[in-house]
Amino acid sequence: MKKTIIDLFESSVGKYGEKDFLLEKHADRWEGTSYAAVREQALRIGAGLAALGIEPQQTVSILSEGRNAWIVSELGLLYAGAVSVPLSVKLEEENDLLFRLNHAEVAAIFVSGPQLQKVRSIRDRLPALRHLILFDEPAETMPGEITLRELEERGEARLRTHREEFLAIGRGLRNDDYATITYTSGTTADPKGVILTHRNYTANVEQSLTRVDIPSWYRTLIILPLDHCFAHVVGFYIMIACGATVATVQVGRTPMETLKNIPLNIREVKPHFLLSVPALAKNFRKGIESSIRAQGPAAERLFRLALKTAYTYNQDGYSKGRGWRFLLKPAVALFDRILFSKVRQAFGGELRFFIGGGALLDSELQRFFYAVGIPMFQGYGLSEATPVISTNSPRRHEHRFGSSGMLLKPLELRILDDEGRELPTGERGEIVIRGENVMAGYWKNPAATAETVRDGWLHTGDMGYMTRDGFLYVLGRFKSLLISADGEKYSPEGMEEAIVCSELIDQIVIYNNQSPYTSAIVVPNREALGRYCPDGADRMALAQFARAVQQEIDGCRSSRGGEFPDRWVPSAIALVDEPFSEQNGLVNSTMKIVRSKVEEHFRDRIDYLYTPEGKKPDNERNIASLQALRRG
Repeated sequence: MKKTIIDLFESSVGKYGEKDFLLEKHADRWEGTSYAAVREQALRIGAGLAALGIEPQQTVSILSEGRNAWIVSELGLLYAGAVSVPLSVKLEEENDLLFRLNHAEVAAIFVSGPQLQKVRSIRDRLPALRHLILFDEPAETMPGEITLRELEERGEARLRTHREEFLAIGRGLRNDDYATITYTSGTTADPKGVILTHRNYTANVEQSLTRVDIPSWYRTLIILPLDHCFAHVVGFYIMIACGATVATVQVGRTPMETLKNIPLNIREVKPHFLLSVPALAKNFRKGIESSIRAQGPAAERLFRLALKTAYTYNQDGYSKGRGWRFLLKPAVALFDRILFSKVRQAFGGELRFFIGGGALLDSELQRFFYAVGIPMFQGYGLSEATPVISTNSPRRHEHRFGSSGMLLKPLELRILDDEGRELPTGERGEIVIRGENVMAGYWKNPAATAETVRDGWLHTGDMGYMTRDGFLYVLGRFKSLLISADGEKYSPEGMEEAIVCSELIDQIVIYNNQSPYTSAIVVPNREALGRYCPDGADRMALAQFARAVQQEIDGCRSSRGGEFPDRWVPSAIALVDEPFSEQNGLVNSTMKIVRSKVEEHFRDRIDYLYTPEGKKPDNERNIASLQALRRG
C-alpha cells in the first residue's frame, strides 16, 4: 500500500483540519496553527522551492534551532519532492558542516539567523549550493539569499497558476522515494548519511503506535533538536498520525537563553509526554533534588523516605505492588499527594510520561522518575532503523526497569554470535533486525551499506539479549567493549550510566584494554566538590573528596546486587578538570560521549593510572585537577 509522509499528513489534515497542529510562543503568548493552515504554508514553501528551480529528489537542508518554521519547511520541501538533509546547529562549519553539505550535494538550505554566518563563511566552498532561505530577516541579504516570507510569496504566485501541477508532485511520491539523509554523529567512525525513505518513516510511525497510545488531545513540547531522527518520528510524525499537538521551544537570542526557556515553556505548555535522552534525564533529576535540598534537611529526609517507599512498592515496574507490597499502597499514595505531585507541577502538572531514547538509561534513573509519577520509558533504536526498534510502554506489563522494552510490531529480531549464528533466547550477541523501517542504505557508501544491511537484515553493532517474556536488553556497542588481560570482554555502558547517577560525578568513561585492572576517566560534579571543599586549597578536603568518588564507584561492587562483576568495576580513577563536551570534540551532536576520543585525549592520565602512585585516588594529579576545578 502506498503511504508516504505526504499521504500521512494529507490524511490527518482531512480528519483534524481545524485542530491546532503547532504551537509557538510569540512575545508572551502561545499561538496555535491548525493542520489546515500548516498545509497551506507548507504548500507555499514547497511551490516556492519549485519556483526557485528545486526539482524532485534534489537535496535541501535545514540548519536551525527548533521552531515551527523548521517542521513546516520540511513538509514543504517534501511536497516539492525534495530530500531533506537535517543538520545540527552544533556542527562546526569548517569540517562537519562543510562535509555534510558537500557530501549530500545540497542545492538549497533553510537557515536561522544565529546560524547564517556559518553558511556564509563556507559558501564559496559549496559548489552545489544555489539558494539560502532565511528564517529570520537579516540586516541585509547577499546574492542567492531569500527570506522565508519572500519564498512563500513566490510559492503563492506559483500556486495561483500551477496548483494542480504542483500538488501532483506530492501525490506522485512513492514509498521507496528518499525522504531524508540523516548523518550519523559518529561515536566510532566518520559520519555516514543514512538514507531514509518515505515508507521507512510511515512504517516506523505505525510500528511505534503498536506500543504507545497517543490520543488526539495530547500535547508535547519538543525539547530535543529537530534534526534528530527520534524527534522526527516520535516528536512530530507520530503526532501528525494521531491528530495531536506539537509545541516548539521559544528560541532565545543565544543558545543559553533558549536552554533557559525550556523549564518555563514546559510549565506553560503543560505537555502530556516529553522526549528525553539520558543527559536530559540526569539534569532533570539533579534539578529536582537541588530544589528539595534547598528546603532544608527535614524536607530532604522526607523525600528520601518517600522515594524508598515507592521503590519498594514499584520494584521493577513490571512487578509493581505484588505480594505483601500492596500494603504500601496507601503510604505511596500519601507521599504522592503531599510530595511528588508538587514535583510534577514543575513539569506543567499534566505530564504522564517521558519517552527515552539515545544511550542506555540507568535503571536507577528509571526507578526515580517512576516513583515521582512521571515514568521515563526507555526505548531503543538507531538512525538506520528510522529509529525506533523497541520501547517500554505505559501499558501494564509492557515496561521493566533496565530493559529497552518490547519489540515494535511488525518487526523481526535475531541475536547472533560472532560467526553469524542465531543464539537462543537469553544469550548475548549482536542485535539484528528486519522490517520496513530498515534504511535504504548509506549515501554514496555502498561498501558500508553492504556491511550493515545483509539480505534485508540490519546489523546494529549493538550487543543485547531477549528474555522469554519478550523484553529486549541492550548492553552497549560492540566497539566500546572493555577487553581484559585474559581476553574476556564486557560492555561498560550500563555501569557508566549507573555511576553518573552519583551526585559526585558528572561524566565517566571506563577503560580496560587488556590491562591489569579496570580504570576510569571521571569528571567530578563541581557543586558537590564545592560542598566538600569550600576552601579549594585545602588538600585534606580535596583528598577526602577524591576518596569519596572512588568509594561511590566501589559501591557498584555491592549495592547493585551483583549487576556489575567486580573485575570490571574501576580500581583506579583519573579525576579531570575538563568536561567532555562538543567544544573539545569528546561529545557528539547527540550528546553521546565519543569513547575513543576521550581515551586519546587523556592518554597520559590513563597511563599514569597503571603506576603505583596513580592507582591511589588521592594522587597528586587528581588533587591538581580538583584544585583547577575549584578555581574554574
